[in-house]
Amino acid sequence: MSVRSFLRNHWPSITIAVTAAVIACAAIVMLSKMPPHRIVMATGPEGGTRHVLGERYRAALARSNVEVQLVPTAGSVENLAKLLDPRDGADVALIEGAASSAKDASGLQTLGVVFYEPLWWFRKREIPDTGVDALRGRKVSIGPEGSGTRALSLELIKQNGMEGQFGELLGLAPQEARDKLLTGDIDVAFIMMAWESPIVRQLLADERVTFSGYARADALVALYPFINKVVVPRGVIDLARDRPPSDRVLIATKASLVVRKDLHPAIQYLLLNTAREIHSRQNIFHRANEFPAAEADDIPLSDEAVRFYKSGRPVLHDYFPFWIAALLGKIIILLIPILGVLYPMMRFLPRLYDWAMRSKVLRMYGELRLLEDEMTNARDAGRDTRELRTRLDRLEEQANHLRVPAAYASMLYVLRNHIDLVREGLRKHTDKAPEGVVARSE
Repeated sequence: MSVRSFLRNHWPSITIAVTAAVIACAAIVMLSKMPPHRIVMATGPEGGTRHVLGERYRAALARSNVEVQLVPTAGSVENLAKLLDPRDGADVALIEGAASSAKDASGLQTLGVVFYEPLWWFRKREIPDTGVDALRGRKVSIGPEGSGTRALSLELIKQNGMEGQFGELLGLAPQEARDKLLTGDIDVAFIMMAWESPIVRQLLADERVTFSGYARADALVALYPFINKVVVPRGVIDLARDRPPSDRVLIATKASLVVRKDLHPAIQYLLLNTAREIHSRQNIFHRANEFPAAEADDIPLSDEAVRFYKSGRPVLHDYFPFWIAALLGKIIILLIPILGVLYPMMRFLPRLYDWAMRSKVLRMYGELRLLEDEMTNARDAGRDTRELRTRLDRLEEQANHLRVPAAYASMLYVLRNHIDLVREGLRKHTDKAPEGVVARSE
């Protein structure tokens, strides 16, 4: 049997087999892309805000059986570098606005902003609050290399024309800067950390140091789109002692939760849900439920973040554990094309099958009709009929070997009867033929 004949006779079965094979391949591909059990999160200096938050993220994701490996770093600049370099293996990190605008982040996406990070300007209490002039000739810590604190501090120094006017610029980590400021080894420390940071709270509570505001905060907000203005209200540190004695205006960036583009969508939803759990509480700089927020500057929002802020987390996650919800989501996505293909097939396949079975018999009727026409022509022309008789025998043999279901057996018996009728007509034609023609036919 030729390939063409095989395809013609068995195309319904072939169609079903090909469809099943395509669906199976799609299932294998989709199920192979299940969420990972482990991710890497770049945080910040140990003891800093980001590292403390990383611990909270790790504990929250552990409840969903996702292990989070925390990688301490110098700060946002290093975090961004780790995300951009595939060899470092970081999947997610907290990045402040100044750092994200400093590099090409085409391979990254953000899940939104999650909290304010003010640039605190701590100084020894005996240093007068005379603005940037108070920094001249002083020992100042601006944060280590790779930190957002250092990047923003250097930019502000440049804008104020203060290059070369310090006694010494030091790249101290937040903990070391705190310790040296409290012991008097340095005069000023710039530290970019959230209000809840233990280092910030310790410095705010210690009477040996105080902090300054930014007199030209509005100008900085106008110059730098990633800078925001926040206010430390009078008396919020110690209401009984009226500390601070007046409102202090600070500048702050918004920290973003940034991920690689290829991070699994289910993990992104877990991170977003955890961010809402951790960052939605009110503090002195923002209202309740203000964070996380669907904001993006140089790094675009991921598609999952857009859907999350619009509709919340997927419904399945409200009723099933994380892994089951992810699996069910894949199955539902897989069922859509399956139903789209199988439903029409199940509806029309009986008709197609009926047509296929009938066509097997009807094709023989076509050949039988051709033989009958040729027999008539041969009778009129007085030609030899042996070749017609041979073809009729071959057609009858094909009919005898044709296999059809019992429901179509009646068509096959009718075909055989019609073949016998044509044979009888051919025999009568032979009996009536002139003697010379009969002789030739025998």
